[in-house]
Amino acid sequence: MKFYEVIESRNSAKRFSDTPIDKESLDRIINAAMRSPSWKDNTSYRIILVTESSIKDQLSSAVKNKTDEASTSIKEAPVVAVIVGDPSESGIIDGKEYYLVDGAIAMEHLVLAATSEGYGTCWIGVWDEQKVKQALSIPDRYRIIAMTPIGKADEYKPTNPKKDVKEHVFLNSFGSAFTESTNKGLLN
Repeated sequence: MKFYEVIESRNSAKRFSDTPIDKESLDRIINAAMRSPSWKDNTSYRIILVTESSIKDQLSSAVKNKTDEASTSIKEAPVVAVIVGDPSESGIIDGKEYYLVDGAIAMEHLVLAATSEGYGTCWIGVWDEQKVKQALSIPDRYRIIAMTPIGKADEYKPTNPKKDVKEHVFLNSFGSAFTESTNKGLLN
């Protein structure tokens, strides 16, 4: 898939088949995540891949979403990726903890690479941190950043509609809508 096709086709899969992930595909997905930029190139994140059913069950019970869809997706998918970060390996500037940024960029690389390989994902961001740490034997100094099931989606949902650029992108000042017409000659 071409880059913009990947972005346009990515959506959150909540149901997965039990089809295993191709080893070469998984290698490419992980290598894409590891090529993500990080603050001062510190790579403060770690990625834990989970394939054991008993551990996936523990992760599933730690999810705090309003519905059971995310919990079920963790149980069904052949692989779950958990991104953790060490705040002490990154920086804090003006109260912003960059381990979160580093881990989020790595997760987005992973999600887009999985989409490119034909696999579905669902970024999960709410859990009981102590339960996740216990299930995966994560040292105390690490924080959970995100997790996602990875596998062949067993459902098809249309992607979300494109966001309205005029409401979310501004030119030169907040509220001054950027539109295609204001872009003419902008970068020339």
